[in-house]
Amino acid sequence: MNSIAEQPQKSVDPALPAWIQAQISTLQFQLAERDLKLVERDAELKRRELKIQQLTLELAHHKRIRFGCKSEAFSPEQRDLFVEASDEDGAAIVAELEQQKPPVSPRQYKRTGRNPLPPELPRIEHRHEPESCTCGACGRDLVKIGEDISEQLDVEPARFFVHRHIRPQYACRACETITAAPVAAGIIDGGLAAPGLHAWVLIQKYLDHLPLYRIEKISDRHGVPIARSTLAQWVGQLGVSLQPLVDRLTELLLQGKVLHADETPVQQLDPGKGKTKRAYMWAYRSNDLEGSPRIVVFDYQTSRSGQHARDFLLKWRGHLMVDDYSGYKALFQKGVTELACLAHCRRKFFDLHAAGGHAVAEEALRRIGELYAVEAQAREGGEEARLTLRQQEALPKLNALHDWLIDQRLKTADGSGLARAIDYSLKRWPALIRYVDSGILPIDNNMVENAIRPITLGRRNWLFTGSERAGCRAATIQSLLATAKLNDLEPYAWLKDTLEKLPTWPYSRIDELLPLRKKTPE
Repeated sequence: MNSIAEQPQKSVDPALPAWIQAQISTLQFQLAERDLKLVERDAELKRRELKIQQLTLELAHHKRIRFGCKSEAFSPEQRDLFVEASDEDGAAIVAELEQQKPPVSPRQYKRTGRNPLPPELPRIEHRHEPESCTCGACGRDLVKIGEDISEQLDVEPARFFVHRHIRPQYACRACETITAAPVAAGIIDGGLAAPGLHAWVLIQKYLDHLPLYRIEKISDRHGVPIARSTLAQWVGQLGVSLQPLVDRLTELLLQGKVLHADETPVQQLDPGKGKTKRAYMWAYRSNDLEGSPRIVVFDYQTSRSGQHARDFLLKWRGHLMVDDYSGYKALFQKGVTELACLAHCRRKFFDLHAAGGHAVAEEALRRIGELYAVEAQAREGGEEARLTLRQQEALPKLNALHDWLIDQRLKTADGSGLARAIDYSLKRWPALIRYVDSGILPIDNNMVENAIRPITLGRRNWLFTGSERAGCRAATIQSLLATAKLNDLEPYAWLKDTLEKLPTWPYSRIDELLPLRKKTPE
């Protein structure tokens, strides 16, 4: 057998190496192209994943606002979305069961526990004596040994009545002069309505948010037809008369060193186009921790321009608690100190957690909850005690929260819901923690948001304002009624008393008419 070396050599095609090299180059190009497509596909999948996460978060947020509980309370138990209907159904079932039982005599009835009725309510006594004063068993006289007293709460719908003013006229025979009691001055001289009716109309329109056509129907149902045009005339004149009170409230509000501010959109009728356009109700609220009078003033404007806030505050310089709206930024360049709202930061994480039980968002809510627990503990103390507690308890927790947020941000993809929530907090961090350096600065903007809430709920009834002047009038009356509620004054009683006094009241004593809680002498 011949060895390999002795075998004849076969010729090799000179084009083969070139062909192999070409095939290798083609495969390398295809592999590079495939790797590029894989990278692009991974990027597209990541983009879609972030978009899905964003849309899921947004959808959950809108569902919660549209159908869910408005409270942001963080609890493992979810409230029943139909709790009111459930309570109504439960009561109906109990009532139907009671109908199936044999009748119960009054002696067998057991009264259930309930809260006592307010002692300041007027009482109408009804005495129920037995049919006979003799014993039904033996015929002897009965002796009173006590009383069984029970109370029922009742209500009387709007009751219209007439004040008939009679002024006798007396003549002097000697000098032939006539004397009579003067006619009391009124907001609307010679008008049909008494101050009580004027107050009722304003309460119905601006506190209960009933349009004038509904108030017209209510009065007509009680047999007192009052034309809508007459109601409108009353409202217009009353708004002008009450404006000096709001001007004075604004002066007192701007004396504070700390204010809350926010704004909410309302629709204004645009007659020229037959449509509505967006306007804004700006709100400014005093700071409770400062010890200043509780005041809220609304300012109606036709846009959301930050110039409106600058015009309202004018030369005021202090600490302003606001959200992250850019319209306020110019104020912070002119001597106003920015305070950021911790509740807004919390809301970002709450929406993320509500969308799907996000673990990192849950931890953020827990840490923020600890800060609010410190505030609850400091609420009853004075300024110095609150500052000490914030420095000792809140400041270390804020520093730990800041470090934790930075660490989580490094692990979080850009564009995700968690990244946006963290970025929002970190961007506003200097203004967010400013409250711990003082005993009077608030932790959030909830005070003014609570003041605005009745307007946001009421606009579902009135839908839009008829004009810019109507919006300004609404801001005037809303400011007075909201301030009265803040000071625990019954709005109708305060407004009726004020409308009675206002026509002859000197402006030098206007502070006595304001809806503020009267200070008790020490």
